[in-house]
Amino acid sequence: MKKDTFLSRNYHAVTTKYNVLFNGEQAYQKGLEEIQEKHEDNFWKRLQIEPITFDESKITAKVFSPGTGFDNDEEEEKKSLTPFEKAEEKAFKAVETHSMNINGYERNRQIDDAYLLLGKARYYTQRFVPALEAFNYVIINYPNADLNYETKIWRAKTNIRLDNEKRAIETLQLLLEVLDEKEKINKAVKEQAYTAMAMAYEKTDTIQKVIDNLKLATKTSYNKEQSARNMFVLGQIYSELERKDSARMVFKKLADYKKAPDKYRIRANIELAKNTPNDSTSILMLARLKKLIKNSDNRKFLSELYYQAGVIQEGRNNSEAAAEYYKKSLKAKYNNNYQKTFAYERLADMAFEKENYLLAGSYYDSTLQVVSKEFEEEKRIRRIRRKNKGLTRLRAYEETLKKNDSILKLVAMTPDERTTFFEAHIEKLKKEDEEKKQQLLNAQNFGSGFGGGSSMNNRNNKGKWYFYNTQALGFGRAEFQKIWGNRPLEDNWRLSDKSIIADTKETEDEDATKINKKYELSTYVDAIPTDEKEITALVLERNDALYQLGLIYKEQFTNTALAIKKLERLKKLKKDDELELPISYHLYQLYKKEGNTAKANENKNVILQKYPETNFAQIILNPNQKLEENKKEDEVLKKYKEVYYLYKQNKFEEAVNEIDNFSLSMKNSKLIPKFALLKALAIGKYQDKENYKKALQYVAVSYATTEEGKKAEEIIKQLNKT
Repeated sequence: MKKDTFLSRNYHAVTTKYNVLFNGEQAYQKGLEEIQEKHEDNFWKRLQIEPITFDESKITAKVFSPGTGFDNDEEEEKKSLTPFEKAEEKAFKAVETHSMNINGYERNRQIDDAYLLLGKARYYTQRFVPALEAFNYVIINYPNADLNYETKIWRAKTNIRLDNEKRAIETLQLLLEVLDEKEKINKAVKEQAYTAMAMAYEKTDTIQKVIDNLKLATKTSYNKEQSARNMFVLGQIYSELERKDSARMVFKKLADYKKAPDKYRIRANIELAKNTPNDSTSILMLARLKKLIKNSDNRKFLSELYYQAGVIQEGRNNSEAAAEYYKKSLKAKYNNNYQKTFAYERLADMAFEKENYLLAGSYYDSTLQVVSKEFEEEKRIRRIRRKNKGLTRLRAYEETLKKNDSILKLVAMTPDERTTFFEAHIEKLKKEDEEKKQQLLNAQNFGSGFGGGSSMNNRNNKGKWYFYNTQALGFGRAEFQKIWGNRPLEDNWRLSDKSIIADTKETEDEDATKINKKYELSTYVDAIPTDEKEITALVLERNDALYQLGLIYKEQFTNTALAIKKLERLKKLKKDDELELPISYHLYQLYKKEGNTAKANENKNVILQKYPETNFAQIILNPNQKLEENKKEDEVLKKYKEVYYLYKQNKFEEAVNEIDNFSLSMKNSKLIPKFALLKALAIGKYQDKENYKKALQYVAVSYATTEEGKKAEEIIKQLNKT
C-alpha cells in the first residue's frame, strides 16, 4: 500500500517522470517522426491542417489493459510493438505502478501526463473512442492540472475525427473564452486551439471561419512547423477564392520568414509566382525564382521551381524558354509523378497549339503513364485521356502512312536506284559503328590510365598522388564531367548505349572474314515486296490512312489546311471513283470554310454532275431544308430483312447477288451502310481473305462515320493480327 508521505509522493513522481514516462515519451516522439516521414503532402492541392495520413484499412493496434506487458513470457510480443503501442504500454505501466489515488485524490502529479500520453498514442493509432476516454478522464479527475487546457484541445481534435465537429467547436469556444480572461496562460495553447478550431470548421465547409481561425493561429509562431503550415493553407484558401492580393500577401510573408521550414518557405515563393499577374511584376518574380534555382540548398525543390519558371515564360509568350524549363523540371533528381504530369501536359499543350500533333500525343501518353491510380479519375486526367484518344488514332494512321510511303517508294525505284540508296545507307551504318568502337576504345584507355602507375605503392609520393591533391582532383572532376557528364556508379559507366558491349563482343567472336548481315546489300533488297497482292494491300492501307487522317484533321482538330492536304493527295492517288463522292464533299466543305470559292465550286460541280441523286447533292442544293424521307424506305427495310435471312441460311453468294441487283433502287436510303457491311460479311464466308478485306475496306472508307464503317475497321484490324 502506498503511503501519503513526502518521500513516497516524490519517489513515485520522480520514478514516473524519469523512468517509465520518459521511455513512453521517447517512443511517442519516434512514432511522430515515422508519421511525418510516411505522410506525403501534395502541394498542388490544399494541404491538410494536421499533417496525418490515416489508413482506414490498418486499424490493428493492440489493446492494453492495466497490468499487461510485464511478464517475462511476453518479451517476444513487446519486440513487435509499434512506437505508439509502446508509448501506450508505458503510460499504462505508469498508472498501474505509480498511481497514488488516496481517498479519491491523486497524489502523484505525473499521472495526468501519463493519461494524456495514453490518449495521444491511441489518437495516432486511429482508436479515437478509447483516446476520448483517456482525455475525459484527465479533464474530469484533474481539473486543476497544468495540462488540462492542452488535453481539452486533444479531446476536441478527437471529436473532429469522430465527425463530432459541433461538439468540438463548442468545447474550443469555451476554452478560448477562458484563455482570453487569463493573460498568464501560455499563448502557445491558444495557437493550438485556433488551429484545432480551423480543423473543425473545415469539416463543416464554413470557409470564412476557417480563414478567421487560421489568421488568429498565425499571429504567434510557437510551433514553427504548424504555424508555417497554417499560413500556407491560408494562402491556398485565398487563392482558391480568387482573392489574389490576400494570397500574395500571405505567401510573401511566409516566403520571407527565414525560420519557416524550407518545404513551406520555398513553395511559398512558387505559390507567390502562381498568384502574380502576367505583367511587369512577373519579370521580378522570374528573377526571384532564378535566384532560388541557383541556390544549391534548394535542390529538392528544383522540379517545382523549374516548372513555375516555365509557366511564367509561357505567360510572357516565350515558348522556347518555357519548354526548356519544363524539360528541366522533368529531369530534376528530386521529383514525383504528380508533378511530372503537369510538366508533360504543358509540353503537350504547347505542341498541340503549334499543330505538332504527333509530339503532342507523345507527351500526353507520357502524362498518362506517370499518373498513379490515386489520380486516374481526376477531372484534368480524364480530359487529357479523351484528348489523347483522338491523337492516338492520328499517330497510328500517320505511322502507317509514313511506313507504307517508304516501302512503296522503294518498290517504285529501279534496281540501280535501290542499289545506290542502300549502299549509302550501309556506309552510314559502318561509320556510326566505327565511331562507337572508337568511343569504347578511348573509354578503356582512359580507364586503364586513370590514377595508374606505381604511385599507389610508393610511400615517397604520399601527398603528391592525384587523389591527395585537392586542386588536381577538382580540375579532374570538372574535366570528367565535361567529357562524360554525370554518370551513375555502375558497371560499364563509360557507355551511354550499353548495347555497344554486346555488339563489340559479337564482332570479336565472329570470323574476321564473315560480313555482318546489316552490311550486306541483299539484306535490304530482298526485303522489298514484289508480290502484287502485297503491294496492292500496302496501297489500300495507305489510301485508307490518308482518308482517315483527312477526316480526323477536319472533324476532331478543325485543322483545315492539313485536312485539305491529305484529301487532295488521296484524290490524286485514287484511280477509281470509289471515294470520289465523299472526298469531293469533304473538300467542298473545307474550301467553303476557307473562303476559296473556286475550289469549293469545283468539288460541288463534281457531286452535282456525277452524283445528282445522292444525299450529298441534296444537302448542297437545299442546305436549309430537311431531306425528304424516301418513300421507299419501308420497302428497302423489307428487302434488307430478306437478304439478312438469306445470309443466316448460309446462302452467301445469293445474298451478295440480291444486294447488287437492289443497289440501284436504294441510292438515298439510310440503310446503305448496313447493306454494304452485310455484303462484305457474306463475301468473307465464301471468298478468299483478300477479297474479304477489300470489301471491308470499302465499307470502312465509304462510311467511316457510321457504326457499320467503324465495325468494318475493327474486323480489318483483327484480320491483320491473324
